[in-house]
Amino acid sequence: MNHLIDELSNSSIGCHVDGVNINNISYADDMVLLRPSVSALRRLLSICEVYAEAQGLKYNAKKSEIMVFKAGGKGYKTIPEVSLCGSPLLRVTSFKYLGHWVAENLGDNKDIDKELRSLSVRCNMLARRFARCTEDFKITLFKAFCQSFYTCSLWTSYSLRAYSDLRVQYNNAFRILLGLPWRCSASLMFAERRVDNFKAIMRKRCASLLKRFRGSHNIILKVFVDRWESTMLRHWIKLHVI
Repeated sequence: MNHLIDELSNSSIGCHVDGVNINNISYADDMVLLRPSVSALRRLLSICEVYAEAQGLKYNAKKSEIMVFKAGGKGYKTIPEVSLCGSPLLRVTSFKYLGHWVAENLGDNKDIDKELRSLSVRCNMLARRFARCTEDFKITLFKAFCQSFYTCSLWTSYSLRAYSDLRVQYNNAFRILLGLPWRCSASLMFAERRVDNFKAIMRKRCASLLKRFRGSHNIILKVFVDRWESTMLRHWIKLHVI
C-alpha cells in the first residue's frame, strides 16, 4: 500500500492546506480519499484502479462508500454518479472509520450515542458478574472498562442533550456497580473514591491527544495541530478554561 499512498500524495489532486496535499488517509488497507470535487475524486479513484490492476488486485465496490461533507447548511442537491471498477458507489450520510462514526454535517451525536450504548452494556455486565466483589476491586474494573470513551477527544460538534446523556450514564454506571443511592452527589462519590468524573476524563483525553499531535512527525497532523481557527483546538481550549 505504501507505493499507492506515495502516488496519491505526490499527485496535485485533492485538498490543500498550507501547501500540503491531503488527499488520502490510510491505516493498513483502510483508505479514505479526500477531494474538493467529483472530477477530482474520479481521478484519484482512477489512480487506485490502475495500481490495483497492476498488482493483480480488485476493489470491492460493495465495501466502498462516498460521502459529501456539508459546509453549514450548504450542500449540493444532486451529485453525479461515481464508480469504482465499473460499479457505482453508494452515497451515505455517515460511515464508520476505524471505529469512529463520521457524519456529513461533521456532527458527533451518532458517535456519542454509540459510546452511550456500549457503556450501558459494559456497566450491566460488570454489575452482574462482580456484585460480590470488594469496592476497591469494582473501582479497578470501572476504570478499566468504563472510562475509555474511544475517540472522545475528537468530539467537537454535538448537542448538549447527547453529551449530557452520556455523562448521566457514566455517573449511573458508577452508582450501579458500587450499589450507591440514586440521589447521592456525583461529584462527591467520585471525589471520595479518587476516581475521575466525566469532565475530568474529557479534559485529560483532549490534553493527551494534543500532546501526541505536537510530538508527532506526521506532516498532516503538523499542519492542523496549532491552527487557531481549528474547531478541535477551540474546543480543547474551551474544555480547560470553562
